[in-house]
Amino acid sequence: MDAFGGPIWSMTASPSGSQLLIGCEDGSVKLFQITSDKIQFERNFDRQKSRILSLSWHPSGTHIAAGSIDYISVFDVKSGSATHKMIVDRRYMGVSKRKCIIWGVTFLSDGTVISVDSAGKVQFWDSATGTLVKSHLIANADVQSIAVSDQEDSFVVGTAEGTVFHFQLVSVTSNSNEKQWVRTKPFQHHTHDVRAVAHSPTALISGGTDTHLVIRPLMEKVEVKNYDAALRKITFPHRRLISCSKKRHLLLFQFAHHLELWRLGSTVATGKNGDILPLSKNADHLLQLKTKGPENIICSSISPCGSWIACSTASRFFLYRLSYERDSISLQRVPKMPAFLRSALQILFSEDSTKLFVASNQGSLHIIQLSEGCFKHLHTFQPQSETVEAMCLLAVSPDGNWLAASGTSAGVRIYGLKELKPHCTVPAYNFPVTALGIAPNTNNLVIAHSDQQVFEYSIPDKQYTEWSRAIQKQGFHHLWLQRDTPITHISFHPKRPMHILLHDAYMFCIIDKSLPLPNDKTLLYNPLSLTNESDVIRRRTAHAFKISKKYKPLLFMELLDERTLVAVERPLDDIIAQLPPPIKKKKFGT
Repeated sequence: MDAFGGPIWSMTASPSGSQLLIGCEDGSVKLFQITSDKIQFERNFDRQKSRILSLSWHPSGTHIAAGSIDYISVFDVKSGSATHKMIVDRRYMGVSKRKCIIWGVTFLSDGTVISVDSAGKVQFWDSATGTLVKSHLIANADVQSIAVSDQEDSFVVGTAEGTVFHFQLVSVTSNSNEKQWVRTKPFQHHTHDVRAVAHSPTALISGGTDTHLVIRPLMEKVEVKNYDAALRKITFPHRRLISCSKKRHLLLFQFAHHLELWRLGSTVATGKNGDILPLSKNADHLLQLKTKGPENIICSSISPCGSWIACSTASRFFLYRLSYERDSISLQRVPKMPAFLRSALQILFSEDSTKLFVASNQGSLHIIQLSEGCFKHLHTFQPQSETVEAMCLLAVSPDGNWLAASGTSAGVRIYGLKELKPHCTVPAYNFPVTALGIAPNTNNLVIAHSDQQVFEYSIPDKQYTEWSRAIQKQGFHHLWLQRDTPITHISFHPKRPMHILLHDAYMFCIIDKSLPLPNDKTLLYNPLSLTNESDVIRRRTAHAFKISKKYKPLLFMELLDERTLVAVERPLDDIIAQLPPPIKKKKFGT
């Protein structure tokens, strides 16, 4: 719905979750009522002179703080009128700036308002009197983001210099009940602006222009030194942005506002293991599909036969039919797609390219029958529980009989595609699913979770396989469990039923179920020292996990046929080269 205030700069929900505040370009603060099926306008607050860049509710829900340009306003929610207007000092390092932008505000239970601004300051205000209590100059550039802990005893801010600062509420003296805010720790894990921060019970989380999401643990809050105690830097999305047509050797790349279709190059040269062979035919850029409007592409897929491309934005679903004639390619959009396909979160084609599976953000799964240039809606699986959860991962069996779907928290649900009925639900597990795959012939479902556990579940027998029980009984190697990035894809070799192929951003792994599992005393990563050893020693030290770290950062890896594997890397240097230059900081002695 239109807010009728121009561009929306800020938005926050009330502590109860029943109301929504938005701050607009025209200086208006608008209150909306949230119901189960709609958002309804309630009223306007007193209009301010400039755009509202930041908002925060008091935990009681009775007052709000709004950050603008050069001042902060405190409003009474019941009356909608401003009770205080707190003017911010424009001066920076003794020099008066043209204006001071309040990038973030947070309202504490005791009535304190904390603000961060473009003058590099963190300031504490008394909302009852409208006066400045304390000011910290922490940066030579903008302080752009702020987040406070649930206990309100610590908060984190992010700056345009890439630095994250941690503030804590500490006692003035050891015997005193009086407390004050103290800047305790600066962290420099970013090179550019830190636009977003969050404060979990055990960690500080920051994200910015350099494309990194950094999770910094608070060691005093971490009881056991395990995975939660490790610093993690996440660079790539935990979902696939590339799909593949095995039959035609095509790759479809998903960008924010367009799709690109490429045909892979080929070679007729031969060589020994490890050789890089020259291309006899270069890769071809076949087409580029652009979407209209500002909406990002949420998901996309190309069919295994290469004749269909499907993609979705938040409000529209697109299906295209591709035709190939020698070296030319023609594209035809399928008209009049049904409205219920909008807002798809995941799209998947069946192995024979005759069916299209669409997971909507409302938790339903749609099955579409495809034929020459047209489609037919076959069935919709509705959510099985009252709590609607979107299915963000799909996997279909190669024989087309089974469909597996997983949401962000619930277990994996399996559907029978012959009877078009729910088949079973895999027992729930505490950690989200990151990848799914159904093996040919056996119809065993392999599931990878965010804590690096891997399960194998027999769909026909509705139970975990013996191999899965054995690996859970022994446990995974500690180095496997300490990996930072989740598995994003699982596939299988058509002629080697004992092999499971999977990868994350930094490794490719083949799990050979016929070999013994590695224990913690075994070298997990294939040791180079064994290459010169005898076959007897190599066989004795061999285990089920064959890991390669040659390709990284790895966005995509898939078997094209029995002898060909395609890998897509995304070098970080290429991403960094596209970023604006970071703010230069003067260093001592320069």
